Amino acid sequence: MNIRFFNTLSRRKDEFHAIVDKKVGLYTCGPTVYDYAHIGNWRTYLFEDVLRRTLEYHGYDVKHVMNITDVDDKTIRGAMSRGVSLDDYTRPFIEAFYADRDTLNVLPAHVYPRATEHIPEMVALIKTLLDKGIAYKSDDGSIYYDISKFPGYGKLSHFRIEELKAGARVRSDEYEKAEVSDFALWKAWDEADGDVYWETELGKGRPGWHIECSAMSTKYLGQPFDIHTGGVDNIFPHHENEIAQSEGATGIPFVNYWMHSEHLLVDGRKMSKSLGNFYTLRDVVAKGYDPIVFRYLVLQAHYRTKLNFTWKAMDGARAALDGLYEFMGRLDKGKPTGVDDWVERARTAFADALADDLNTPVALASVFGLVKEVNARGGGGSEVYQAMLDFDQVLGLRLAEGAKVETAVVPSEILALVEEREKARKARDFTNADRIREAITQAGYIVEDTPQGPRVKPK
Repeated sequence: MNIRFFNTLSRRKDEFHAIVDKKVGLYTCGPTVYDYAHIGNWRTYLFEDVLRRTLEYHGYDVKHVMNITDVDDKTIRGAMSRGVSLDDYTRPFIEAFYADRDTLNVLPAHVYPRATEHIPEMVALIKTLLDKGIAYKSDDGSIYYDISKFPGYGKLSHFRIEELKAGARVRSDEYEKAEVSDFALWKAWDEADGDVYWETELGKGRPGWHIECSAMSTKYLGQPFDIHTGGVDNIFPHHENEIAQSEGATGIPFVNYWMHSEHLLVDGRKMSKSLGNFYTLRDVVAKGYDPIVFRYLVLQAHYRTKLNFTWKAMDGARAALDGLYEFMGRLDKGKPTGVDDWVERARTAFADALADDLNTPVALASVFGLVKEVNARGGGGSEVYQAMLDFDQVLGLRLAEGAKVETAVVPSEILALVEEREKARKARDFTNADRIREAITQAGYIVEDTPQGPRVKPK
């Protein structure tokens, strides 16, 4: 089956051809560990998980590399503000990222390179750019990339070359399109960096953000490699600068397919702490939702469309997911029921939807189409159950476990806590209710508030 992906580089759906037959090198921009990953980050990471799962579903052997950005402007500021080492500051956020990943049933990457552990590779790449005259040293010892020396600059973000401000410099890791200019590869140490620096052939300092991914991706995947992904906010400047660095150094293409997911909105607005609509996965769990409900919500929207997160939408996602769990629980797993034609139609529709640029809404529709036909018939058997498990290889909704959770026995002491919490909620004693919920969570259970009342199940 031919797979087509929307390639940001070409701005069209391109048929996918791996560099090496049936093997794919996939690099996904990972977390900058200055804080907990928010649900907008997780929307992107879930898209990347579905991409990998889809490739594997279609028979590809995927090598997945996801970087951990543990040194940049934000992590240094955070460590300095708390008066701790960079490693002590970033370690809890890295551990939290892994924990969130697991609760969302995201497949672990095969390699998680940390920027702080790959300084020699970055230094070597910068030296190559200096030797080629594409990079230059400023008076303070910092090293910048000269965008005027790379004619292809702007081909991913589609800037016109005449708009570029060659010679003007920007030191910050993140900046706006209006500041298209020479960017920092190596930042000479100053007092704002505290004890974060490396003594290298380039001088005392630390890398810029963009050079990190160029060095780490090519170390583990070579150049060119197949697919590089991220959110649309990564297109410029980060991914544009990666191309310039990598192709400027080697003279050959960097990546064949670039894929980017759209923003997640909250109540129709950009997520922001100042607006009070900023949520991490921990906030979702604190509201009583299984993280898999958020995964389902993300699957309902195509990755290249904006996703509007609301608690009402989460309720709808939870109801739909519960319906799938209940359906799985009703299936007769021990014998076939003669609905092979229905199953094959659903399998074909599911695979076709995913092969068409990861169209998860249509893929989900094919699953519910099968559910509807089986329900109308009065029941399904082993062939339906196996098809649902196969679909879940991509969807990652834990359908088999979900069916078991529905019938799981909850200890009486946990049920007593749930009842106590419900009384506190009715009395509007939300502080006590939250305390009880935390005790239930610590005991290994999740409470979900539904229109029919509280529902509790194992984590």
